[in-house]
Amino acid sequence: MTTGAPPPLAPKRSRARTFLPLALALWLVLEIWLLTLVAGAAGGLTVFALLAGGAVLGAVVIKRAGRRAFRNLTETFERAQAAAQAGGAPTAQDRVGAEDRNGFLMLGGLLLMLPGLISDVAGLLLLLPPVRSILGRYAETAVERRMSAARAGGLQDAFQQARIHRPDGKVVPGEVIRDEAPQAGPRDPRAPRPPLAP
Repeated sequence: MTTGAPPPLAPKRSRARTFLPLALALWLVLEIWLLTLVAGAAGGLTVFALLAGGAVLGAVVIKRAGRRAFRNLTETFERAQAAAQAGGAPTAQDRVGAEDRNGFLMLGGLLLMLPGLISDVAGLLLLLPPVRSILGRYAETAVERRMSAARAGGLQDAFQQARIHRPDGKVVPGEVIRDEAPQAGPRDPRAPRPPLAP
């Protein structure tokens, strides 16, 4: 039976999901091309030294950033505990450890550890504090914008849209009629049984 309603539309694919595989493939091709170009000009030993140096520097950066993040987290918990014992709530100054941008520092170390010259340059750029602060402000703005958009739409609207776009979510109006009589609870074993029908 057809209801005359148009079939549900497939959800639109985001731009990031469309272009991310292409960007990764292009990045890999550029990395390999640059490595062969540098190896042809300076020699294979130079390329190996660059890659090994980047891996060691990246490991050191990640280790230091991890220690700093753990120290900041510990200090933040200690300040919050002291504020709770004093009977007050932690202030914005007590949460200063959360404002530190160690995530970008760790990302820079990870990019340095990846083999390739483009990733090494990107990792070195992320080690610079001005670059980290600019990216941190941009990330905060993007997260705030997404959160405000999610609050404006509401969670119920998102569930409603998900239910509408489900391909098998057809509802047929009607009434359920059962042929069998409802049973009236457990049967008493001492009661006589009804005769069997011939």
